[in-house]
Amino acid sequence: MSLMKEGYKKRIIDEKIKKNLEIFGAISIEGPKWCGKTWTALNHANSVVYLNNVSNNFNERKLAQMNVDLILNKEEPELIDEWQEVPSIWDGIRYKCDEDNKKGKYILTGSSVPVTKDIHHSGAGRICRMKMYTMSLYESGDSSGDVSVQDLFKNNIKDKLTGKVDLREIIRLIIRGGWPQSIETNEEQSLELVQSYINDVLNFDITNIDGTNRDINKMRMILRSLARNESTISTNSKIIQDVNDDNDIASRNTILDYIDVLEKLHLIENQIAFSINLRSSSRVGKISKRHFTDPSLVCGILGLTTEQLLNDVNFLGFLFEALCERDLRIYIESYNGNLYHFRDNTTGLEIDSILEMPNGDYGAIEIKLGTNMIEDAARNLLKFYDLSVKKPKFLCIISGLNEAIIRRPDGIYVIPITALKN
Repeated sequence: MSLMKEGYKKRIIDEKIKKNLEIFGAISIEGPKWCGKTWTALNHANSVVYLNNVSNNFNERKLAQMNVDLILNKEEPELIDEWQEVPSIWDGIRYKCDEDNKKGKYILTGSSVPVTKDIHHSGAGRICRMKMYTMSLYESGDSSGDVSVQDLFKNNIKDKLTGKVDLREIIRLIIRGGWPQSIETNEEQSLELVQSYINDVLNFDITNIDGTNRDINKMRMILRSLARNESTISTNSKIIQDVNDDNDIASRNTILDYIDVLEKLHLIENQIAFSINLRSSSRVGKISKRHFTDPSLVCGILGLTTEQLLNDVNFLGFLFEALCERDLRIYIESYNGNLYHFRDNTTGLEIDSILEMPNGDYGAIEIKLGTNMIEDAARNLLKFYDLSVKKPKFLCIISGLNEAIIRRPDGIYVIPITALKN
């Protein structure tokens, strides 16, 4: 019998966890803290070890530090929560998986990448690594799920009225984010929770991750720079220049180290460029698009409220793009696919999102908050189609305020983000 918590909302990753526990000896669920990893893992576990349990003075962590076998002895599947606190657990579980080749023995959860020098084996073939994110709109109940990613690839979509979506509601979803504990909160509470989260990162996580003392003020400046560049194609040099401005506040190596820490804490989830066969491969841009793992982090870092975003519609558009691409990543990865972006350096043509399935089939998506930009988005998609040697399976515009699911005469779908699922 699993240890599922009362009130648990089913997550898209649940199905993959179930399948992988039938294939591998152990799985490792990685992602930002507070995204729901532990509750999801409990849904599949029969026992649990909490390495961050303050109530018993970290007794289980101390036992694991003495000998990992002292904690790897409970009913299977056994959950080891925040395993990176004792990195030797990884090697211990790998050895346990080799002992009898039994499947589904252990579930690991971790909110940061451990110091690799403390791990001696990759765990390939024994431990399956899985990435988990905050909740998509479909998981939180804010999307009807009328259209699935699979429907798009099969071109199996019918026109349907979905109802009006208020701009303030879209902003609410951005500020709230996909954190399970924020789903029922109001705007003020959402900002308080996210800002508390960020303060915990600054005061504890940036040092605890590897024992290196880091300057909180420098990290705060880097966070603000990354937030201002959300959903843009900005190089590290741009971030470094933005942080230093006219003052030599931090060296290039320091800033890059701090950005690396944020990646290891799973707070940054950049969107890499799509490698497509065009007439000239040199035309394809290679720079990743900047993203925090959840758009609410940008709002928390910059202190953005609904009224402020209503007064800066341009930046609101970037945050809406971030919201959509958070969801698209969750949806496509449920099929073991990937999310990309595209830029043609010669013409400057950009496509917001490319969804690629494991077999190489892909679709192109433009993201527009308002309906006034749909025609421009359609022209971009058709230009991209003409450029492509291998044609996309579908062309789609994801909108924030569109009131219907439609297929245009040119074959391009227009779909509200609040109607999409995996």
